[in-house]
Amino acid sequence: MTEILPFLKDLISAPGISGYELGVRPLIEKAWEPVTDKLSVSRLGSLHGFQQGTGPEPRPSILVAAHMDAIGLMVNAIIDGFLRITTIGGIDTRVLPGQMVTVHGYQDLPGMIVPTPARLLPSSAQGIAMPLEYLLVDVGLLPEEVNSLVRVGDPISFAQPPIETAGETLVGHTLDDRAAIASLTHCLEILHSRPHVWDVWAVATVQEEVTTAGAFTSAFQLHPSLAVSIDVTFGSDPNSPSHLTFPMGKGPTLMWGPIVHPFLYKTINQVAEKLEIPLSLEPTPHYSATDSDAMLVVAEGIPNLVIGIPLRYMHTPVEMIALKDITRAGRLVAEFIAQLDEEFMDKLTWED
Repeated sequence: MTEILPFLKDLISAPGISGYELGVRPLIEKAWEPVTDKLSVSRLGSLHGFQQGTGPEPRPSILVAAHMDAIGLMVNAIIDGFLRITTIGGIDTRVLPGQMVTVHGYQDLPGMIVPTPARLLPSSAQGIAMPLEYLLVDVGLLPEEVNSLVRVGDPISFAQPPIETAGETLVGHTLDDRAAIASLTHCLEILHSRPHVWDVWAVATVQEEVTTAGAFTSAFQLHPSLAVSIDVTFGSDPNSPSHLTFPMGKGPTLMWGPIVHPFLYKTINQVAEKLEIPLSLEPTPHYSATDSDAMLVVAEGIPNLVIGIPLRYMHTPVEMIALKDITRAGRLVAEFIAQLDEEFMDKLTWED
């Protein structure tokens, strides 16, 4: 069985920002190969892992998605050997100055995000978080060397190494959503040794942070009976509003709102109660900002669940996650799948 901590460290240390996921996909393939019956890759690059169920054909199927892409940066101008940058996905730019990065040009180049000196800024940009337009990436090379190695449009990923903290927590970039990839892997490992009636599709999706194109296309291609998204959600700290955030280390969240099918919500709550897995209710009266937003509206509509893993400092290079929340989320989804029977879809009615 994959050890969560070293696997997660490897995942977040691999490049793979939205639209450029090839750097991380082989690590996921290696972990999934022993616990799936077959692996395939969609036309957009999402990874599909299939576990065959034991029920009679035609079997219903469930798709469990976690996105392997991450937020990052892109070169949008090269001036005197310095790189101007724009964002890929939503980034909290307040913590960017001083961060180490890797520029993926003709070769990978280490660099650092540097600000314009405060005394040289216009008055409108002083005393506030540094605007992105005043941040540069310095790779420490002469201008002619930079021009030969880097192009406008090259992606830039964060490069800080992961840090273990006390209390079985991990800090690093890209934990959104590689933590959910680790959770989905844990789910597959449990199901590999457990009989399950339904077919299972595990999908590591691409481009969730920018288009949700991976979720749209994989759900359309695989056409499952049900779908589950595992993603991160906002972890609480003393400065965050308690009604919008959730405690780390106290179990995953279960989203409730228009995106979630009420019968699935009721059923997985019963599974969690039986297993004594603590859950937090995450009310979401609109879109979920997860792959479920896409999967819900594919074809005739796919009933969905959304499982959240509390994460502090989201969309920064210093995200923090509790390892026990990752394993609990994976076990909850595995046990939910294991109890699905041949008649489950007949019971699936929308009663709010």
